[in-house]
Amino acid sequence: MDPERKRLLLHFQEILMVKFKNLNLLNLALTHRSLSNESASCGNNERLEFLGDAILGAVTSSLLYKRFHEKKEGELAKIKAVVVSEKTLCTIAQELRIDTMLLLGHGEELSGGRTKKAILADAFEAIIGALYLDSGYQATYSIVSRCIIPEINRVLNNQHHQDYKSLLQELTQHHKGTYPVYRLLNQSGPEHKYLFWIEVEINGKIFGPATGRNKKSAEQEVAKIAYEYLSVSGNFV
Repeated sequence: MDPERKRLLLHFQEILMVKFKNLNLLNLALTHRSLSNESASCGNNERLEFLGDAILGAVTSSLLYKRFHEKKEGELAKIKAVVVSEKTLCTIAQELRIDTMLLLGHGEELSGGRTKKAILADAFEAIIGALYLDSGYQATYSIVSRCIIPEINRVLNNQHHQDYKSLLQELTQHHKGTYPVYRLLNQSGPEHKYLFWIEVEINGKIFGPATGRNKKSAEQEVAKIAYEYLSVSGNFV
């Protein structure tokens, strides 16, 4: 590692409020696969992201379980789905300035990789995985709690924009590796009260229809129906 990169990583630790024993692990967590594709001698953060995703889920579940004694499993699952969603993790990553520290391949850099939600969310999870390997569970629990508790509070105060289409897509991709399919069934009414009727199909199961004043709002409504059913029932058949 060159001295300038080491200096940047040491400063980045201050933003994270953590201290790595092995800076190479932190550097690896910030290395996107686009760079390793260009250089065979360079690793990437995918394995750390896999580990960090599991730890993030465990810590978030623990925080919710300890805090909300009165809430049922389905309610806890809904809160968790929002606070560990790609959109939320991307926002956290931006607040931590992870975008400025990423190591990207030339092509990914040119295509705006530093602003892509998936890349930023994955890098945050990779940092969690790296910290777990470097410093253990307690240090990892501390940083996850610091980042996630404010997001839990936002959900409780209804300050989170619930993008149900994104949440539903993440849920179905994770469990079935498939995408929701939206269909416009009907549109009717006078111009100032126009309604769109839309259903969504997931793995052969139909949800809806739901209505909205435009296609986007109708899709959000039917996505909410499907998401709330699937996140509670877990029935993806």
